[in-house]
Amino acid sequence: RRGRMELSCAMGGSAAAPPGPGPPAAAAGLGEGEEYESLPSGAALGTHMVAGAVAGIMEHTVMYPVDSVKTRMQSLQPDPKAQYRSVYEALKKMVLTEGLWRPLRGINVTMLGAGPAHAMYFASYEKMKKSLSDVLQPGGNSHLANGIAGSVATLLHDAVMNPAEALSLSPAVVKQRLQMFNSPYTSVLGCVRTVHRTEGFGAFYRSYTTQLTMNVPFQAIHFITYELLQEHLNPQRRYNPRSHIVAGAVAGAVAAAATTPLDVCKTLLNTQENTALSSLNIRGHLSGMANAFSTVYQLGGLPGFFKGVQARVIYQMPSTAIAWSVYEFFKYFLTKHSLDKKP
Repeated sequence: RRGRMELSCAMGGSAAAPPGPGPPAAAAGLGEGEEYESLPSGAALGTHMVAGAVAGIMEHTVMYPVDSVKTRMQSLQPDPKAQYRSVYEALKKMVLTEGLWRPLRGINVTMLGAGPAHAMYFASYEKMKKSLSDVLQPGGNSHLANGIAGSVATLLHDAVMNPAEALSLSPAVVKQRLQMFNSPYTSVLGCVRTVHRTEGFGAFYRSYTTQLTMNVPFQAIHFITYELLQEHLNPQRRYNPRSHIVAGAVAGAVAAAATTPLDVCKTLLNTQENTALSSLNIRGHLSGMANAFSTVYQLGGLPGFFKGVQARVIYQMPSTAIAWSVYEFFKYFLTKHSLDKKP
């Protein structure tokens, strides 16, 4: 048995390889050429799922207050008391005028779906990426494979999670309504009952098509950018916290900025912003991506599609940095633990 190894998460610590070109130092405790991704196939799926679940919960809970701000800043016709110039100003106003815990309202419904969603997502991505890379670029890293794997993993994740979301009545819809300024809802169950009674079950899935349309390009851009940066910062794919954080942050920012217009439409479909819809004499409830695009353009023109882009990028950069660094750490830790147990 190999001796136990001390795990260092510090930037540039002994277990982390320096970024940039040149061969990184071998991970302590692993033999030469034995990378932490080489976990036996029987345990690899569980490793990816556990690491993904922890990463998802950490990502969404740590950054949830900024997500609340993003939802409000995407409002097409906000209340005068909810007009913010920056993320910091928004958080400060929310805490001072609405209470310390107001930015966290709805976090419980988000945590409910984050663990299983990310467990399925990362496991699907890892398996698909390896299979496609073996076909498209044997022995190498195919960016096309990374993009396709990210897109397919998104579709699989949403398809598998749909029944769970049906039981919890679409966390995104409930979450964003709880986040809005002057929200009439004070609890998750209260929001679910009211929306179901007044708008019907279909209200929980009005943004589903838009969500898929946004998630597929977002994740394709996200994973291609992450893997591309890893090639330059961490070419031998050792456990390197610095490279995972930097690559994750940049990948999240690029993908977030590029898909903001779709996110604005999704927010409108989820919140059914009454003031905005009334100003256009829209009766009933808005549904469909085409209607959402038309409404956003009528109310805000082209700039309307980028409302909240600052908050979205500020939210996504640390979110993806947290997700990747936590995911890679747990993948590394669990792999090392499994290898240590081998005779």
